[in-house]
Amino acid sequence: MPSDRLVLGFDTSAAHCAAALLSGDRLLAARAEEMARGQAERLMPLLEDVLAEAGYGWRDLDRIGCGTGPGNFTGIRISVAAARGLALSLGIPAVGVTTFDAIRHAAPGAVAAVPAPRGQVYLSSPEAAPALVPADAAGDALLPPPPDTLARAIAAVAAAAGAGPFAPPAPLYLRAADAAPPRDAPPEIVDDL
Repeated sequence: MPSDRLVLGFDTSAAHCAAALLSGDRLLAARAEEMARGQAERLMPLLEDVLAEAGYGWRDLDRIGCGTGPGNFTGIRISVAAARGLALSLGIPAVGVTTFDAIRHAAPGAVAAVPAPRGQVYLSSPEAAPALVPADAAGDALLPPPPDTLARAIAAVAAAAGAGPFAPPAPLYLRAADAAPPRDAPPEIVDDL
């Protein structure tokens, strides 16, 4: 693909909804909104706003990059599902980008950390698999940039990913979900007579 391909990157893996549109290395538009909930309802309108701001439409895209985490379980699934659906409907590749890779885009070889619940961080170095550790064990690890910068890095990593073929984006989960099965017995389903 040519170096000026149009790449849309987005992320909903934390308390934000963020997107950026790149043409080659040039940022055309970026937006980010802080939100604890509502990413599923806001993501597609935000993506349309970013495209419209730059004067492009869905069919102009050459590639999609989406954040795959680690982070919020539901948020990650929102981005991944949107990227897969868009890639399928538009006939373009979607590239999953971890927050660690997005952090290392600006600082190759760095140890990257992503905040996690309960005073912990997800820590990743280029030499070791990611791990969940206490926050005070992170040392000088780099944290994610602001959401709009993160979306831009996701788009840039996706653009640099080569020619493919690519596996569909998939969530990066480093711990089990906080959800617990219901304690109540399931309701009884009665057939109509």
